[in-house]
Amino acid sequence: MSVILPTLLLCLYGFFSNLRPSEPFLTAFLVGPDKNLTEAQVVNEIYPIWTYSYLLLLFPVFLATDYLCYKPVLILQATSLVVTYVMLLKAEGILAMQILEFFFGLATASEVAYYSYIYSVVEPARYQRVTGYCRSTALFGSAAGSLTGQLLLSVAEVQQIHLVIITLAAAAVAFVAPWFLPMPKRSLFFHKNSPEAAEAQCGEDMSHNKKMENLESKVPLNNEAVSLVSHLSVKNNARREVLHMLFKDFLQCYRCQTLLAWSIWWALATCGYFQVINYAQALWENIRPSLKYVIYNGYVETIATLLGAVAALLVGYLPVRWSLWGELVLCFLSLLMAVCVFIMDLTADIWLCYSSYVIFRAIYMLLITIATYQIAASLNMQRYALVFGVNTFMALLLQTLLTVVVVDSAGLGLDVSTQFFVYGGYFALISVVFFLAGLCKLTCRRFSEQGQARSPSETDSVPCPTEDDCGDYTPCCHRDDERSFQAEMEDKI
Repeated sequence: MSVILPTLLLCLYGFFSNLRPSEPFLTAFLVGPDKNLTEAQVVNEIYPIWTYSYLLLLFPVFLATDYLCYKPVLILQATSLVVTYVMLLKAEGILAMQILEFFFGLATASEVAYYSYIYSVVEPARYQRVTGYCRSTALFGSAAGSLTGQLLLSVAEVQQIHLVIITLAAAAVAFVAPWFLPMPKRSLFFHKNSPEAAEAQCGEDMSHNKKMENLESKVPLNNEAVSLVSHLSVKNNARREVLHMLFKDFLQCYRCQTLLAWSIWWALATCGYFQVINYAQALWENIRPSLKYVIYNGYVETIATLLGAVAALLVGYLPVRWSLWGELVLCFLSLLMAVCVFIMDLTADIWLCYSSYVIFRAIYMLLITIATYQIAASLNMQRYALVFGVNTFMALLLQTLLTVVVVDSAGLGLDVSTQFFVYGGYFALISVVFFLAGLCKLTCRRFSEQGQARSPSETDSVPCPTEDDCGDYTPCCHRDDERSFQAEMEDKI
């Protein structure tokens, strides 16, 4: 199968599905004359539904994506986006907006199909290149949408409802692309197509045929019913085996301390990041009301997106030994993110608030890219998909708890300014956690070096790490020098 057509169609879909000129001005649109909702209704009753629906749908959609071979879930995502923006254009009232948020949560949960479809139709040697194409077009679509919305609003002076119409048109264009994608014949978990899997399946089929022959010799009637029951039994066993394999891989992956540390930061920071970007527009609306002033949210989102992309590209050029200094770097940059959130909350200057938001997003994009590299370095594609899903699920679980307690009207129902003060304290707490983890790691390393210095004659060979220890490392030869061995393994991680 040629990879050119699916890659082009997927990039086309990624660009137009992320081309959303109305998104930087969503809060202003909802509290404006078109929808006439209050800020409390938007922040405390409508926006939390996205978090709840995303969490509720993530795991079922994750499994359905692999079981249905990606394409149907891509079509589901495209449909959900169209429904979302049709409702944003036509529907009114709190309940309608809550249903809208549910469909947007479904679209967000289905995003996993976009980033994993391409791996089912290309060879592993091309993974890096096609991943770059898909991610860059999605990123470019998001930046182009924000910039287009701002230019239309501040230069052409169009009404905000026209931005929603343009967003709906882009979603309609994106809806067409998935229908022409070829249907994959394999997936990561449920539909493997490897020589080992084929051999195992062949052996299973031979065993099944022998059983069927014996069965037919004993029960000559109703062969079709017996065959159907046996086929369903085999399919059910295969599904149970996949779930068992996922659970076994889950336990095996998180036994690696480095992977566990980066995954913990991933879950904690992504939770706070989602909260900040979800409610930033409401904070800006407090500082500079859109009904009285010209707002520049589109420019800010464009700069933040592009700067985040640049920060992600710089990761490969940072001369940092992440295996040694990773926790302390996470501590320092998480503290800087906390400072940015506190500034956003306490300042009355919209430009200072905008600048802090841009820096906050750039730091997160930098660190999440590092976390992705550190995790992916020790895992194959199957386990990376599993770890990515688990980390995202934990982030959403934490975000749901934070939303219920801080945001939702059923909980404390805090105003947006107080919420951001809580988020600043949240990132400060993350900084403290990784400061302590970094100190413990350096202290243990120092004691280990001192112990080796006292007994230099002890140069027994060190057993090699296996797949059970940390991911999918290739076995190495024995080393006599334990310190050099540990250094090489840390660089590999």
